Amino acid sequence: MLLTSLMLAAAAPAAAIPDRAAERALFEKVVEIPTVAGRTAEFRRLTTLLGAEFARAGMTSIVKDHDGTQTLIARWRSPRPSGKKPILLMAHMDVVEAKASDWKNPPFEFREAGGYYLGRGSADNKAALVGIVLALQGLKASGFEPSRDIVVLFTGDEETSGNGARRAANEWRSLIDADYALNGDAGGGSVYADGRPQDWSMQIAEKTYADFTFSAVNRGGHSSRPRPDNAIYALANALAALERHRFKPMINEAVRGEAEQVAAEDKGTFGELVSKWLKDPTDRETADLIEAMSPGGTRTRCVPTMLSGGHAPNALAQKAEATVNCRIFPGVSIKATTAELQQLAGEDVTVSLVPGSSTPATAPTAIRPDVLAAYQAAVRTRFPGVPVIPGQSAGATDGAFLRAAGIPVYGFGGLWGIVGQSGNAHGLDERVLVEGFHGQVPIWREMLKRVAG
Repeated sequence: MLLTSLMLAAAAPAAAIPDRAAERALFEKVVEIPTVAGRTAEFRRLTTLLGAEFARAGMTSIVKDHDGTQTLIARWRSPRPSGKKPILLMAHMDVVEAKASDWKNPPFEFREAGGYYLGRGSADNKAALVGIVLALQGLKASGFEPSRDIVVLFTGDEETSGNGARRAANEWRSLIDADYALNGDAGGGSVYADGRPQDWSMQIAEKTYADFTFSAVNRGGHSSRPRPDNAIYALANALAALERHRFKPMINEAVRGEAEQVAAEDKGTFGELVSKWLKDPTDRETADLIEAMSPGGTRTRCVPTMLSGGHAPNALAQKAEATVNCRIFPGVSIKATTAELQQLAGEDVTVSLVPGSSTPATAPTAIRPDVLAAYQAAVRTRFPGVPVIPGQSAGATDGAFLRAAGIPVYGFGGLWGIVGQSGNAHGLDERVLVEGFHGQVPIWREMLKRVAG
C-alpha cells in the first residue's frame, strides 16, 4: 500500500504519461536477451534489435565485432550544425552472469512485482540503455532537431575487459569524439518512501578497478602428515589480514561535495559523523564509522571474490589462490596498492595484478556549470527543488577509458530508486523501480534538449 501511495505521489499527470506499454515491451525484449560474456550470438541479437530502434529515430548505426563481443555506435546528425562538437551518450549492453539455480525465477525472464521490473541486467545497465533509446525516439517524433551531433556508445564488455570503451577511446576515436559524454551507467537519484526526493548525483569521478591474485605455493605431501607450512593456511591468514586492514581515509572534491550535502540534510547520527569527518578527513576512527554505514566512500576498498586450492582431498595443497577485487581511490596508483597488499599478505603469499583487469586511473572531471545546470533543470521538471550533487562512484565504468583519453565524462542518470531499497545489481533478483524506469525518459529528453537544442 505504501509503495502504491509513493507511485501515485511521484507520478506525472496522466496526460503527460507516454505509451508505457511500448516502453515496457522494449525493456522486456532487451532484458530477456542474455548478453553475458562469451555468448556472442546474443550480442548480435541485441545489436540487431537496437539498430532497428535507432533507425526509428533517424539514426545510423555501426556495429564493431571485437574480442568475442560487439560494440554499437549510433549517430544522430544535426541538420543545422552549430559548430559545437558532438555529445556522447553511454551505456553498456553486457550483464553479469546469473546462476539460474540461485534465482527464484529464471534470471533472464522479465517480470514485474511489487512496483519493480526484475531480471538480470535490469538495473545494471539495461534500464538506462533503454531509457536513452526511448528518449532519442521521443525527441525525433516531437520534431526536435539537434544543433550538434548526438552520438551513442553501447559497449559489450563493460563488466569484463572494457575493451569496447578502450578501443572507442583510441582506435575508433573519430567515431565517438565528443565535447563531453553523458554516462548512463552512473548518476541518478533517490526518493524517500513518502515520495519526497532525497537528491540526485552527477558522477564526476570513479575509483580505479583492479583484480589481484593472492597465491600460496607449497611442495605439498600426504594429508596424514600435516606441516606448519600449509598453502591454504598461508592464504587464509593473508585474507584475514586483508579483512582487518583499513586503508587510509581520503577525500577529493567529488567526495567532499557529497559529504557536505549529507551533513546539511541528515540531522541524525550519520550526518553528525560526516560533519565531524569533514573537519578532519584524516580522522580514521570517524572515517571507519562512516565506511561501516556507507561502504566505499572514504577510501580504497579490497575484498576477496573467488577462491581455489588443493588437488585432492587426501593431499596437502600445493597451491591455494584467491582473487581480490580492489576499487582504488583516485590519486592512488596500482603500484602503491600492490605494495600495500603484499605487505599485508606476508612472505608466504605472492600478490600480483591480474593482467588486463584494471581500468585507467583518472582524476575527477572538472565540473562544467552548463552541464550541471542542465542536469539540475532536467531533474527538476519532475522533482522541483531537488539538488544535484557532483559525486564519485565507488564502482568503475567505461567512463574511465574516455576520461583517460581526454573526453570529459559526467555520470547522468534519470533513474531513481527508494532510499534503503536496493536494486541488487550483480545480485539475486536484480530490479529497477517501475516509476524510476519510466520517469527517466522525460528527464533524458529534457537534458538533451538543453545541451543539444
